[in-house]
Order: sequence, then C-alpha cells, then structure tokens
Amino acid sequence: MIKALFLIFEPVAAWERVAQSRRSFGFLFTFYLLPMVLILAALEGFSLMEWGRRQHISGQVKIFNAGEMLVYEIVQSLLTLAAVFICAQIVKALCNTSYLRHNFTQAFTVAACGLSPLFLLRLLDVFPAVNPWLTWGVGILLCATTLYHGLPRVIQPDPSQAFGLFIMCSVLFASVTGLERFVTVWYLAGRIPFAETFLSHLTQQ
Repeated sequence: MIKALFLIFEPVAAWERVAQSRRSFGFLFTFYLLPMVLILAALEGFSLMEWGRRQHISGQVKIFNAGEMLVYEIVQSLLTLAAVFICAQIVKALCNTSYLRHNFTQAFTVAACGLSPLFLLRLLDVFPAVNPWLTWGVGILLCATTLYHGLPRVIQPDPSQAFGLFIMCSVLFASVTGLERFVTVWYLAGRIPFAETFLSHLTQQ
C-alpha cells in the first residue's frame, strides 16, 4: 500500500526503483500483490458484516453473515488476481514485437504496480456511503497516470510505439477491472439473484 502512494505522488522515482530492483514474479506476487488483495478482502469483509449493503430491489440493507462474507471475499479476491494476470498476459502480447521480446515478469510488474492505485482507492469501498463506481473511476485515472511513467521504464518500448502502447494498456486496464467491478457491484446490490441463491445454499451446507 505504501508503494502505491509513492507510485501516485512520486511516479518517476518510484518506477525507477521498481525497474532497477528487477523483482521476480514470485516476490511481486507473494510480497506485493497478495498482501494488498488480502487486506482489501479483510476490510471489506468487516464492512459487509458490520454495515451491509443496500439492495436494489427491496431498498433494504442486507447484513452479510460470516459464511456469505467469506465466500464472497474469496471469489472477489480470485477475480482481482485474475484481472491482474489477464492484464499482464495481454501487456506481454502487446509489447512483444518481431524484434523486441519481453518476459511475463516484466508484464506482471507493469500490471501489478500499475493497478496498485486502484487497489488503494478500493479501501474507500469499506464505507457503504461511498459510490463504488466513483472509487473505480478515480482509481483507474490514477492508474493511467502511473502507467504513463511506468511503461517506458519497465518495458522500454520503441519511442515510436510508446504512446500507442500506453493508450492500449490504459484501455485494457479499464476494461478488465471495469468488468470485475460490474460483477461485484451488481451482486452486492442484489441484482444477480441466482448468485445470491447459490451462495445462500452453499453457506448453509
């Protein structure tokens, strides 16, 4: 989380350190991405059990029990990790040209660090009064700003292709994370009844 703040407020220096450190995939996943996801899950899980979420149809506030919260947070965490991996894989595909090849670790570095401002803004999702689409929108804008400084330092693309690559990666990040946000927001608002029925049945086993 602290590194995410540096990537927002001191992006050039922060990305220089990221590029020079050349962390392995295992290190980035275990000590950077996974802790952020687990912290977000724990805080939001507390919020769901303490304050709940207002349902779209009934207008009532639903307080989640421990079983429902646990299953939901596991699924959301897996979706978040999947979004990062999907972004990394597509970044790798976009960056690999006929004369310049990049490995998955470089692409994963861009995805994990580039999306960290969004994860930081998701801390505000703990408060039910905060619109989740607002946190996503501000977060993805910060991601784009961060990515602008990060891509040239980690990927080092050809200067003639750098801006186009930045645009494509920014659209990619917004699309993938927007889809993940759509699914979770609709579920918490009670707009996916079959998922609620399945989850209730699952937690009662």
